[in-house]
Amino acid sequence: MIFLLNLFGAAALLLWGLRMVRTGVLRAYGAQLRQNLSHATNNRFSAFLSGLGITCLLQSSSATALLSASFASRKLVTTAGALAVMLGADLGTSLVAQAYSFKVGWISPLLIIVGWIMFNKFEDSKVRDLGRAIVGLGIALLGLHLITEAAEPVRDAPMLPMVLRLMSDAPVFGVVVGAVLTVLSTSSLAVVLLVISFMAKGMVSLDLGFALILGANLGSAVMPILATAGEPPEARRVPVGNLIFRAVGVAAMLPFIAMIQPYVALLEADPVRQALNFHVAFNLALAILFIGLTGPVARLTARLLPDQPVSDDPGRPRYLSHGPVDQPTIALANAAREALRMGDIVGQMLRQSLEVFRTDDRRMIKQVSDLDTQVDRLNEAIKIYLTNVSRELMDPADQKRVVDLITFITNLEHIGDIVDKNLMELATKKVKYQLKFSPEGTQELDSIHERLTHNLELAMNVFMSGDLKLARQLFEEKQLFREMERSAAENHLARLRSGRIESLQTSSLHLDILRDLKRINSHLGIVAQPILEAAGELSPTRLK
Repeated sequence: MIFLLNLFGAAALLLWGLRMVRTGVLRAYGAQLRQNLSHATNNRFSAFLSGLGITCLLQSSSATALLSASFASRKLVTTAGALAVMLGADLGTSLVAQAYSFKVGWISPLLIIVGWIMFNKFEDSKVRDLGRAIVGLGIALLGLHLITEAAEPVRDAPMLPMVLRLMSDAPVFGVVVGAVLTVLSTSSLAVVLLVISFMAKGMVSLDLGFALILGANLGSAVMPILATAGEPPEARRVPVGNLIFRAVGVAAMLPFIAMIQPYVALLEADPVRQALNFHVAFNLALAILFIGLTGPVARLTARLLPDQPVSDDPGRPRYLSHGPVDQPTIALANAAREALRMGDIVGQMLRQSLEVFRTDDRRMIKQVSDLDTQVDRLNEAIKIYLTNVSRELMDPADQKRVVDLITFITNLEHIGDIVDKNLMELATKKVKYQLKFSPEGTQELDSIHERLTHNLELAMNVFMSGDLKLARQLFEEKQLFREMERSAAENHLARLRSGRIESLQTSSLHLDILRDLKRINSHLGIVAQPILEAAGELSPTRLK
Protein backbone atom coordinates (compact mmCIF):
# COMPACT_ATOMS: atom_id res chain seq x y z
CA MET A 1 0.00 0.00 0.00
CA ILE A 2 2.93 2.35 0.65
CA PHE A 3 3.98 2.32 -2.99
CA LEU A 4 0.42 3.23 -4.06
CA LEU A 5 0.42 6.10 -1.58
CA ASN A 6 3.75 7.31 -2.98
CA LEU A 7 2.49 6.95 -6.54
CA PHE A 8 -0.76 8.84 -5.95
CA GLY A 9 1.04 11.51 -3.94
CA ALA A 10 3.56 12.04 -6.74
CA ALA A 11 0.74 12.23 -9.30
CA ALA A 12 -1.07 14.80 -7.11
CA LEU A 13 2.16 16.83 -6.92
CA LEU A 14 2.41 16.77 -10.71
CA LEU A 15 -1.20 17.94 -11.09
CA TRP A 16 -0.71 20.69 -8.52
CA GLY A 17 2.42 21.92 -10.30
CA LEU A 18 0.61 22.04 -13.65
CA ARG A 19 -2.24 23.96 -12.01
CA MET A 20 0.21 26.51 -10.54
CA VAL A 21 1.76 27.04 -13.97
CA ARG A 22 -1.67 27.64 -15.51
CA THR A 23 -2.93 30.01 -12.81
CA GLY A 24 0.35 31.92 -12.70
CA VAL A 25 0.39 32.52 -16.46
CA LEU A 26 -3.30 33.45 -16.48
CA ARG A 27 -2.82 35.98 -13.68
CA ALA A 28 0.21 37.51 -15.36
CA TYR A 29 -0.95 37.52 -18.98
CA GLY A 30 -4.58 36.36 -18.89
CA ALA A 31 -6.03 39.57 -20.37
CA GLN A 32 -3.46 39.63 -23.19
CA LEU A 33 -4.00 35.95 -23.96
CA ARG A 34 -7.77 36.43 -24.16
CA GLN A 35 -7.34 39.47 -26.38
CA ASN A 36 -4.93 37.66 -28.70
CA LEU A 37 -7.26 34.68 -28.87
CA SER A 38 -10.29 36.79 -29.78
CA HIS A 39 -8.34 38.70 -32.47
CA ALA A 40 -6.66 35.66 -34.07
CA THR A 41 -9.76 33.70 -35.06
CA ASN A 42 -10.58 35.62 -38.25
CA ASN A 43 -8.20 33.30 -40.12
CA ARG A 44 -8.12 29.56 -39.42
CA PHE A 45 -4.33 29.36 -39.63
CA SER A 46 -3.73 32.29 -37.28
CA ALA A 47 -6.35 30.75 -34.97
CA PHE A 48 -4.46 27.44 -35.10
CA LEU A 49 -1.16 29.14 -34.20
CA SER A 50 -2.89 31.14 -31.46
CA GLY A 51 -4.26 27.96 -29.86
CA LEU A 52 -0.82 26.34 -30.14
CA GLY A 53 0.96 29.25 -28.44
CA ILE A 54 -1.59 29.79 -25.68
CA THR A 55 -1.65 26.09 -24.77
CA CYS A 56 2.14 25.95 -24.63
CA LEU A 57 1.95 28.73 -22.05
CA LEU A 58 -1.05 27.42 -20.09
CA GLN A 59 -0.03 23.74 -20.48
CA SER A 60 -3.69 22.78 -20.70
CA SER A 61 -5.77 22.30 -23.84
CA SER A 62 -8.86 22.15 -21.61
CA ALA A 63 -8.24 25.71 -20.38
CA THR A 64 -7.91 26.87 -23.99
CA ALA A 65 -11.12 24.99 -24.87
CA LEU A 66 -13.06 26.75 -22.12
CA LEU A 67 -11.72 30.15 -23.22
CA SER A 68 -12.72 29.44 -26.83
CA ALA A 69 -16.16 28.17 -25.80
CA SER A 70 -16.71 31.30 -23.70
CA PHE A 71 -15.87 33.56 -26.65
CA ALA A 72 -18.07 31.51 -28.99
CA SER A 73 -21.05 31.72 -26.60
CA ARG A 74 -20.77 35.53 -26.64
CA LYS A 75 -20.35 35.54 -30.44
CA LEU A 76 -16.90 37.12 -30.16
CA VAL A 77 -15.53 34.32 -32.35
CA THR A 78 -17.10 31.90 -34.79
CA THR A 79 -17.41 28.21 -33.97
CA ALA A 80 -15.18 27.38 -36.94
CA GLY A 81 -12.48 29.77 -35.68
CA ALA A 82 -12.69 28.32 -32.17
CA LEU A 83 -12.33 24.78 -33.60
CA ALA A 84 -9.16 25.85 -35.41
CA VAL A 85 -7.89 27.15 -32.05
CA MET A 86 -8.56 23.72 -30.55
CA LEU A 87 -6.56 21.94 -33.25
CA GLY A 88 -3.60 24.12 -32.30
CA ALA A 89 -4.26 23.61 -28.60
CA ASP A 90 -4.17 19.83 -28.88
CA LEU A 91 -0.89 19.95 -30.78
CA GLY A 92 0.45 22.36 -28.16
CA THR A 93 -0.22 19.87 -25.38
CA SER A 94 1.81 17.19 -27.17
CA LEU A 95 4.74 19.60 -27.58
CA VAL A 96 4.62 20.45 -23.87
CA ALA A 97 4.83 16.72 -23.08
CA GLN A 98 7.98 16.56 -25.22
CA ALA A 99 9.52 19.38 -23.19
CA TYR A 100 8.80 17.62 -19.89
CA SER A 101 10.49 14.41 -21.07
CA PHE A 102 14.03 15.79 -21.10
CA LYS A 103 16.07 14.36 -18.24
CA VAL A 104 17.56 17.39 -16.52
CA GLY A 105 17.52 16.51 -12.83
CA TRP A 106 18.96 19.78 -11.56
CA ILE A 107 16.39 21.99 -13.30
CA SER A 108 13.53 21.23 -10.88
CA PRO A 109 15.14 22.59 -7.66
CA LEU A 110 16.60 25.52 -9.62
CA LEU A 111 13.15 26.48 -10.94
CA ILE A 112 11.62 26.22 -7.47
CA ILE A 113 14.34 28.46 -5.97
CA VAL A 114 14.12 31.06 -8.76
CA GLY A 115 10.31 31.08 -8.64
CA TRP A 116 10.31 31.42 -4.85
CA ILE A 117 12.65 34.41 -5.03
CA MET A 118 10.49 36.08 -7.70
CA PHE A 119 7.31 35.49 -5.69
CA ASN A 120 8.60 36.57 -2.29
CA LYS A 121 11.21 39.22 -3.02
CA PHE A 122 9.52 41.33 -5.71
CA GLU A 123 6.63 43.77 -5.36
CA ASP A 124 5.52 43.78 -9.01
CA SER A 125 2.41 41.59 -9.29
CA LYS A 126 3.30 40.30 -12.77
CA VAL A 127 6.75 39.19 -11.61
CA ARG A 128 5.17 37.47 -8.61
CA ASP A 129 2.67 35.66 -10.85
CA LEU A 130 5.47 34.51 -13.15
CA GLY A 131 7.32 33.32 -10.06
CA ARG A 132 4.26 31.27 -9.12
CA ALA A 133 4.27 29.71 -12.60
CA ILE A 134 8.00 28.91 -12.41
CA VAL A 135 7.56 27.27 -8.98
CA GLY A 136 4.70 25.24 -10.45
CA LEU A 137 6.91 24.12 -13.33
CA GLY A 138 9.58 22.99 -10.86
CA ILE A 139 7.02 21.15 -8.75
CA ALA A 140 5.60 19.42 -11.84
CA LEU A 141 9.06 18.20 -12.84
CA LEU A 142 9.66 17.03 -9.28
CA GLY A 143 6.33 15.16 -9.29
CA LEU A 144 7.26 13.51 -12.57
CA HIS A 145 10.58 12.35 -11.09
CA LEU A 146 8.82 10.97 -8.00
CA ILE A 147 6.30 9.12 -10.18
CA THR A 148 9.17 7.36 -11.96
CA GLU A 149 10.67 6.29 -8.64
CA ALA A 150 7.33 5.31 -7.07
CA ALA A 151 6.42 3.14 -10.08
CA GLU A 152 9.35 0.77 -9.51
CA PRO A 153 7.61 -1.48 -6.89
CA VAL A 154 4.52 -1.76 -9.10
CA ARG A 155 6.47 -3.98 -11.49
CA ASP A 156 6.46 -6.76 -8.87
CA ALA A 157 2.68 -6.66 -8.29
CA PRO A 158 1.30 -10.17 -9.08
CA MET A 159 -1.84 -8.91 -10.85
CA LEU A 160 -0.01 -6.45 -13.08
CA PRO A 161 1.16 -8.83 -15.88
CA MET A 162 -2.36 -10.22 -16.30
CA VAL A 163 -3.98 -6.77 -16.43
CA LEU A 164 -1.39 -5.43 -18.87
CA ARG A 165 -1.70 -8.54 -21.07
CA LEU A 166 -5.48 -8.10 -21.22
CA MET A 167 -5.12 -4.43 -22.20
CA SER A 168 -2.43 -5.21 -24.76
CA ASP A 169 -4.56 -7.93 -26.40
CA ALA A 170 -7.51 -5.50 -26.65
CA PRO A 171 -6.11 -1.98 -27.24
CA VAL A 172 -9.60 -0.51 -26.93
CA PHE A 173 -9.34 -1.17 -23.18
CA GLY A 174 -6.16 0.92 -23.14
CA VAL A 175 -8.02 3.76 -24.86
CA VAL A 176 -10.85 3.55 -22.31
CA VAL A 177 -8.43 3.47 -19.35
CA GLY A 178 -6.46 6.43 -20.72
CA ALA A 179 -9.65 8.44 -21.28
CA VAL A 180 -11.02 7.66 -17.81
CA LEU A 181 -7.73 8.56 -16.12
CA THR A 182 -7.66 11.86 -18.04
CA VAL A 183 -11.20 12.78 -17.00
CA LEU A 184 -10.51 11.85 -13.37
CA SER A 185 -7.23 13.76 -13.23
CA THR A 186 -8.51 16.65 -15.43
CA SER A 187 -5.17 16.72 -17.26
CA SER A 188 -4.23 14.78 -20.40
CA LEU A 189 -0.66 16.05 -20.01
CA ALA A 190 -0.39 14.43 -16.58
CA VAL A 191 -1.69 11.11 -17.92
CA VAL A 192 0.74 11.14 -20.87
CA LEU A 193 3.64 11.87 -18.52
CA LEU A 194 2.45 9.06 -16.22
CA VAL A 195 2.32 6.64 -19.17
CA ILE A 196 5.84 7.46 -20.34
CA SER A 197 7.09 7.08 -16.75
CA PHE A 198 5.70 3.54 -16.70
CA MET A 199 7.16 2.89 -20.15
CA ALA A 200 10.58 4.05 -18.95
CA LYS A 201 10.44 1.33 -16.28
CA GLY A 202 9.39 -1.31 -18.80
CA MET A 203 5.96 -1.76 -17.20
CA VAL A 204 3.94 -0.76 -20.27
CA SER A 205 4.52 -2.12 -23.76
CA LEU A 206 4.76 0.10 -26.78
CA ASP A 207 1.37 -1.01 -28.14
CA LEU A 208 -0.35 -0.36 -24.85
CA GLY A 209 1.46 2.97 -24.41
CA PHE A 210 0.18 4.15 -27.78
CA ALA A 211 -3.38 3.07 -26.87
CA LEU A 212 -3.23 4.86 -23.51
CA ILE A 213 -2.00 8.03 -25.23
CA LEU A 214 -4.90 7.83 -27.69
CA GLY A 215 -7.22 7.50 -24.69
CA ALA A 216 -5.66 10.56 -23.06
CA ASN A 217 -6.34 12.53 -26.25
CA LEU A 218 -9.95 11.35 -26.25
CA GLY A 219 -10.39 12.15 -22.54
CA SER A 220 -9.01 15.66 -23.02
CA ALA A 221 -11.94 16.34 -25.37
CA VAL A 222 -14.48 14.97 -22.89
CA MET A 223 -13.53 17.28 -20.00
CA PRO A 224 -14.64 20.57 -21.65
CA ILE A 225 -17.96 18.94 -22.58
CA LEU A 226 -18.57 18.13 -18.92
CA ALA A 227 -17.47 21.63 -17.87
CA THR A 228 -19.87 23.36 -20.32
CA ALA A 229 -22.84 21.02 -19.78
CA GLY A 230 -25.00 23.81 -18.37
CA GLU A 231 -23.95 26.47 -20.90
CA PRO A 232 -25.98 27.63 -23.94
CA PRO A 233 -25.58 25.72 -27.23
CA GLU A 234 -23.12 28.28 -28.64
CA ALA A 235 -20.64 27.44 -25.86
CA ARG A 236 -21.10 23.67 -26.13
CA ARG A 237 -20.51 23.45 -29.88
CA VAL A 238 -16.75 24.02 -29.62
CA PRO A 239 -16.10 21.12 -27.17
CA VAL A 240 -18.42 18.86 -29.19
CA GLY A 241 -16.59 19.71 -32.43
CA ASN A 242 -13.26 19.01 -30.74
CA LEU A 243 -14.60 15.66 -29.52
CA ILE A 244 -15.56 14.83 -33.11
CA PHE A 245 -11.98 15.53 -34.19
CA ARG A 246 -10.58 13.35 -31.39
CA ALA A 247 -13.06 10.48 -31.80
CA VAL A 248 -12.54 10.25 -35.59
CA GLY A 249 -8.76 10.34 -35.13
CA VAL A 250 -8.71 7.69 -32.40
CA ALA A 251 -11.07 5.39 -34.32
CA ALA A 252 -8.95 5.72 -37.47
CA MET A 253 -5.60 5.28 -35.70
CA LEU A 254 -6.36 2.49 -33.22
CA PRO A 255 -6.52 -0.45 -35.70
CA PHE A 256 -3.18 0.52 -37.24
CA ILE A 257 -1.05 0.95 -34.11
CA ALA A 258 1.08 -2.11 -34.90
CA MET A 259 1.62 -0.94 -38.48
CA ILE A 260 2.60 2.58 -37.42
CA GLN A 261 5.21 1.52 -34.83
CA PRO A 262 8.05 0.72 -37.29
CA TYR A 263 7.74 4.13 -38.90
CA VAL A 264 7.76 5.89 -35.53
CA ALA A 265 10.82 3.84 -34.53
CA LEU A 266 12.72 5.23 -37.51
CA LEU A 267 12.87 8.59 -35.73
CA GLU A 268 14.11 7.32 -32.34
CA ALA A 269 14.55 3.83 -30.91
CA ASP A 270 13.82 4.67 -27.27
CA PRO A 271 10.23 3.53 -26.43
CA VAL A 272 9.58 6.68 -24.40
CA ARG A 273 10.63 8.91 -27.29
CA GLN A 274 8.53 6.81 -29.66
CA ALA A 275 5.44 7.32 -27.49
CA LEU A 276 5.99 11.07 -27.33
CA ASN A 277 6.64 11.31 -31.07
CA PHE A 278 3.47 9.30 -31.69
CA HIS A 279 1.57 11.78 -29.49
CA VAL A 280 2.85 14.70 -31.58
CA ALA A 281 2.31 12.90 -34.89
CA PHE A 282 -1.29 12.05 -33.97
CA ASN A 283 -2.20 15.65 -33.17
CA LEU A 284 -0.29 17.01 -36.16
CA ALA A 285 -2.14 14.58 -38.45
CA LEU A 286 -5.48 15.69 -37.00
CA ALA A 287 -4.56 19.34 -37.55
CA ILE A 288 -3.61 18.72 -41.18
CA LEU A 289 -6.73 16.62 -41.79
CA PHE A 290 -9.28 18.89 -40.14
CA ILE A 291 -7.91 22.43 -40.55
CA GLY A 292 -9.82 22.67 -43.84
CA LEU A 293 -12.96 21.09 -42.38
CA THR A 294 -13.59 23.39 -39.42
CA GLY A 295 -16.46 25.05 -41.31
CA PRO A 296 -18.39 21.83 -42.08
CA VAL A 297 -17.81 20.50 -38.56
CA ALA A 298 -19.04 23.82 -37.13
CA ARG A 299 -22.22 23.48 -39.20
CA LEU A 300 -22.60 19.90 -37.98
CA THR A 301 -22.37 21.00 -34.35
CA ALA A 302 -24.96 23.71 -35.06
CA ARG A 303 -27.33 20.99 -36.28
CA LEU A 304 -26.57 18.79 -33.27
CA LEU A 305 -26.95 21.74 -30.86
CA PRO A 306 -29.42 24.19 -32.42
CA ASP A 307 -29.99 27.62 -30.93
CA GLN A 308 -32.41 27.71 -28.03
CA PRO A 309 -35.75 29.43 -28.61
CA VAL A 310 -35.37 33.09 -27.77
CA SER A 311 -36.91 33.65 -24.35
CA ASP A 312 -37.89 36.92 -22.77
CA ASP A 313 -34.47 37.38 -21.20
CA PRO A 314 -34.11 40.97 -19.94
CA GLY A 315 -30.34 40.74 -20.37
CA ARG A 316 -30.63 39.82 -24.05
CA PRO A 317 -30.56 42.73 -26.51
CA ARG A 318 -33.87 43.41 -28.22
CA TYR A 319 -32.99 46.11 -30.75
CA LEU A 320 -29.47 45.23 -31.87
CA SER A 321 -30.37 43.79 -35.27
CA HIS A 322 -27.21 42.85 -37.17
CA GLY A 323 -28.77 43.63 -40.54
CA PRO A 324 -28.18 47.41 -40.67
CA VAL A 325 -24.58 47.54 -39.39
CA ASP A 326 -23.65 48.89 -42.83
CA GLN A 327 -26.22 51.67 -42.32
CA PRO A 328 -24.78 53.73 -39.45
CA THR A 329 -27.85 55.93 -38.90
CA ILE A 330 -30.15 52.95 -38.33
CA ALA A 331 -27.54 51.03 -36.35
CA LEU A 332 -26.91 53.96 -33.99
CA ALA A 333 -30.67 54.39 -33.48
CA ASN A 334 -30.89 50.70 -32.54
CA ALA A 335 -28.00 51.06 -30.09
CA ALA A 336 -29.62 54.15 -28.55
CA ARG A 337 -32.89 52.26 -27.98
CA GLU A 338 -30.95 49.47 -26.29
CA ALA A 339 -29.09 52.01 -24.15
CA LEU A 340 -32.44 53.38 -22.96
CA ARG A 341 -33.46 49.84 -21.99
CA MET A 342 -30.24 49.64 -20.03
CA GLY A 343 -31.11 52.94 -18.33
CA ASP A 344 -34.55 51.62 -17.41
CA ILE A 345 -32.95 48.61 -15.70
CA VAL A 346 -30.56 50.91 -13.81
CA GLY A 347 -33.58 52.97 -12.71
CA GLN A 348 -35.22 49.79 -11.45
CA MET A 349 -32.05 49.00 -9.51
CA LEU A 350 -32.12 52.43 -7.87
CA ARG A 351 -35.76 52.09 -6.86
CA GLN A 352 -35.26 48.61 -5.47
CA SER A 353 -32.13 49.66 -3.58
CA LEU A 354 -34.22 52.24 -1.68
CA GLU A 355 -36.84 49.57 -0.99
CA VAL A 356 -34.13 47.29 0.42
CA PHE A 357 -33.10 49.91 2.97
CA ARG A 358 -36.74 50.47 3.88
CA THR A 359 -37.81 46.81 4.25
CA ASP A 360 -34.56 44.89 4.96
CA ASP A 361 -35.68 42.30 2.40
CA ARG A 362 -32.77 39.91 1.71
CA ARG A 363 -34.43 38.51 -1.41
CA MET A 364 -34.48 41.94 -3.00
CA ILE A 365 -30.69 42.21 -2.58
CA LYS A 366 -30.35 39.15 -4.84
CA GLN A 367 -32.79 40.70 -7.32
CA VAL A 368 -30.69 43.86 -7.52
CA SER A 369 -27.59 41.74 -8.17
CA ASP A 370 -29.41 39.93 -11.00
CA LEU A 371 -30.38 43.29 -12.51
CA ASP A 372 -26.72 44.35 -12.45
CA THR A 373 -25.83 41.20 -14.38
CA GLN A 374 -28.38 42.21 -17.02
CA VAL A 375 -26.84 45.69 -17.19
CA ASP A 376 -23.36 44.18 -17.66
CA ARG A 377 -24.59 41.92 -20.47
CA LEU A 378 -26.33 44.77 -22.29
CA ASN A 379 -23.27 46.98 -21.87
CA GLU A 380 -21.07 44.35 -23.49
CA ALA A 381 -23.59 43.62 -26.27
CA ILE A 382 -23.97 47.29 -27.21
CA LYS A 383 -20.21 47.86 -27.31
CA ILE A 384 -19.64 44.81 -29.50
CA TYR A 385 -22.49 45.94 -31.77
CA LEU A 386 -21.01 49.43 -32.13
CA THR A 387 -17.57 48.03 -33.01
CA ASN A 388 -19.18 46.16 -35.92
CA VAL A 389 -20.82 49.26 -37.41
CA SER A 390 -19.03 50.28 -40.60
CA ARG A 391 -16.65 53.19 -39.84
CA GLU A 392 -16.14 53.98 -43.55
CA LEU A 393 -19.78 55.02 -43.98
CA MET A 394 -19.90 57.25 -40.89
CA ASP A 395 -19.73 61.01 -41.02
CA PRO A 396 -18.14 62.98 -38.12
CA ALA A 397 -21.52 63.40 -36.41
CA ASP A 398 -22.07 59.61 -36.43
CA GLN A 399 -18.60 59.02 -35.04
CA LYS A 400 -19.27 61.49 -32.23
CA ARG A 401 -22.57 59.73 -31.53
CA VAL A 402 -20.71 56.42 -31.13
CA VAL A 403 -18.40 58.01 -28.55
CA ASP A 404 -21.39 59.53 -26.72
CA LEU A 405 -23.20 56.17 -26.72
CA ILE A 406 -20.23 54.30 -25.30
CA THR A 407 -19.72 57.01 -22.66
CA PHE A 408 -23.39 56.86 -21.69
CA ILE A 409 -23.61 53.07 -21.31
CA THR A 410 -20.25 53.00 -19.51
CA ASN A 411 -21.60 55.43 -16.94
CA LEU A 412 -24.77 53.38 -16.58
CA GLU A 413 -22.66 50.26 -16.03
CA HIS A 414 -20.63 52.08 -13.36
CA ILE A 415 -23.85 53.17 -11.65
CA GLY A 416 -25.06 49.56 -11.67
CA ASP A 417 -21.78 48.46 -10.07
CA ILE A 418 -22.07 51.11 -7.35
CA VAL A 419 -25.61 49.97 -6.53
CA ASP A 420 -24.72 46.27 -6.59
CA LYS A 421 -21.22 46.25 -5.10
CA ASN A 422 -21.50 49.17 -2.68
CA LEU A 423 -25.09 49.99 -1.74
CA MET A 424 -26.18 46.35 -1.54
CA GLU A 425 -23.16 45.53 0.59
CA LEU A 426 -24.24 48.29 2.95
CA ALA A 427 -27.81 46.97 2.85
CA THR A 428 -26.55 43.48 3.73
CA LYS A 429 -24.68 44.95 6.69
CA LYS A 430 -27.80 46.81 7.82
CA VAL A 431 -29.91 43.63 7.64
CA LYS A 432 -27.27 41.45 9.29
CA TYR A 433 -26.85 43.70 12.33
CA GLN A 434 -30.51 44.81 12.41
CA LEU A 435 -29.58 48.48 12.26
CA LYS A 436 -32.21 51.24 12.08
CA PHE A 437 -31.85 54.79 10.80
CA SER A 438 -33.33 57.65 12.74
CA PRO A 439 -36.65 58.98 11.35
CA GLU A 440 -34.92 62.18 10.25
CA GLY A 441 -32.10 60.23 8.58
CA THR A 442 -34.58 57.98 6.79
CA GLN A 443 -36.47 60.99 5.47
CA GLU A 444 -33.26 62.61 4.21
CA LEU A 445 -32.17 59.44 2.42
CA ASP A 446 -35.61 59.11 0.84
CA SER A 447 -35.49 62.71 -0.43
CA ILE A 448 -31.99 62.34 -1.86
CA HIS A 449 -32.89 59.02 -3.44
CA GLU A 450 -36.00 60.51 -5.03
CA ARG A 451 -33.92 63.38 -6.43
CA LEU A 452 -31.42 60.88 -7.82
CA THR A 453 -34.15 58.88 -9.60
CA HIS A 454 -35.44 62.13 -11.13
CA ASN A 455 -31.92 62.98 -12.32
CA LEU A 456 -31.58 59.58 -13.97
CA GLU A 457 -34.73 60.20 -15.99
CA LEU A 458 -33.47 63.68 -16.84
CA ALA A 459 -30.12 62.25 -17.97
CA MET A 460 -31.84 59.77 -20.29
CA ASN A 461 -33.90 62.61 -21.82
CA VAL A 462 -30.75 64.69 -22.31
CA PHE A 463 -28.99 61.75 -23.93
CA MET A 464 -31.80 61.13 -26.42
CA SER A 465 -32.78 64.71 -27.24
CA GLY A 466 -29.46 66.54 -26.98
CA ASP A 467 -31.50 69.52 -25.72
CA LEU A 468 -29.26 72.31 -24.44
CA LYS A 469 -31.79 73.58 -21.88
CA LEU A 470 -32.20 70.12 -20.35
CA ALA A 471 -28.43 69.68 -20.35
CA ARG A 472 -28.04 72.91 -18.36
CA GLN A 473 -30.66 71.68 -15.89
CA LEU A 474 -28.91 68.33 -15.46
CA PHE A 475 -25.54 69.99 -14.93
CA GLU A 476 -27.00 72.37 -12.36
CA GLU A 477 -28.32 69.32 -10.50
CA LYS A 478 -24.73 68.37 -9.70
CA GLN A 479 -24.33 71.43 -7.47
CA LEU A 480 -27.84 71.11 -5.99
CA PHE A 481 -27.28 67.44 -5.23
CA ARG A 482 -23.89 68.21 -3.68
CA GLU A 483 -25.55 70.72 -1.37
CA MET A 484 -28.26 68.20 -0.42
CA GLU A 485 -25.60 65.60 0.39
CA ARG A 486 -23.58 68.09 2.45
CA SER A 487 -26.67 69.23 4.35
CA ALA A 488 -27.69 65.63 5.10
CA ALA A 489 -24.18 64.81 6.35
CA GLU A 490 -24.15 67.90 8.62
CA ASN A 491 -27.58 67.02 10.01
CA HIS A 492 -26.37 63.51 10.72
CA LEU A 493 -23.31 64.82 12.57
CA ALA A 494 -25.57 67.12 14.59
CA ARG A 495 -27.65 64.12 15.63
CA LEU A 496 -24.44 62.35 16.62
CA ARG A 497 -23.44 65.26 18.85
CA SER A 498 -26.84 65.17 20.50
CA GLY A 499 -26.30 61.49 21.39
CA ARG A 500 -29.04 59.92 19.25
CA ILE A 501 -28.66 56.14 19.62
CA GLU A 502 -29.86 55.35 16.08
CA SER A 503 -27.39 57.82 14.58
CA LEU A 504 -24.52 56.43 16.64
CA GLN A 505 -25.21 52.88 15.48
CA THR A 506 -25.62 53.73 11.79
CA SER A 507 -23.10 56.55 11.42
CA SER A 508 -20.65 54.96 8.98
CA LEU A 509 -23.51 53.27 7.14
CA HIS A 510 -25.40 56.53 6.69
CA LEU A 511 -22.38 58.50 5.47
CA ASP A 512 -21.31 55.73 3.08
CA ILE A 513 -24.76 55.68 1.49
CA LEU A 514 -24.64 59.44 0.99
CA ARG A 515 -21.21 59.16 -0.59
CA ASP A 516 -22.34 56.43 -3.01
CA LEU A 517 -25.49 58.34 -4.02
CA LYS A 518 -23.33 61.38 -4.72
CA ARG A 519 -21.02 59.26 -6.93
CA ILE A 520 -24.01 58.01 -8.89
CA ASN A 521 -25.25 61.55 -9.48
CA SER A 522 -21.80 62.56 -10.71
CA HIS A 523 -21.97 59.84 -13.36
CA LEU A 524 -25.34 61.18 -14.46
CA GLY A 525 -24.04 64.73 -14.74
CA ILE A 526 -21.40 63.60 -17.25
CA VAL A 527 -24.20 63.01 -19.79
CA ALA A 528 -24.72 66.77 -20.14
CA GLN A 529 -21.04 67.58 -20.54
CA PRO A 530 -20.61 66.95 -24.33
CA ILE A 531 -23.68 69.06 -25.14
CA LEU A 532 -22.49 71.95 -22.99
CA GLU A 533 -18.95 71.73 -24.37
CA ALA A 534 -20.28 71.86 -27.94
CA ALA A 535 -22.28 74.97 -27.02
CA GLY A 536 -19.21 76.59 -25.43
CA GLU A 537 -20.87 76.82 -22.02
CA LEU A 538 -18.19 75.05 -20.00
CA SER A 539 -14.99 76.71 -18.82
CA PRO A 540 -11.75 74.69 -19.02
CA THR A 541 -11.48 74.65 -15.21
CA ARG A 542 -13.62 75.42 -12.19
CA LEU A 543 -10.68 77.03 -10.38
CA LYS A 544 -10.66 80.82 -10.09
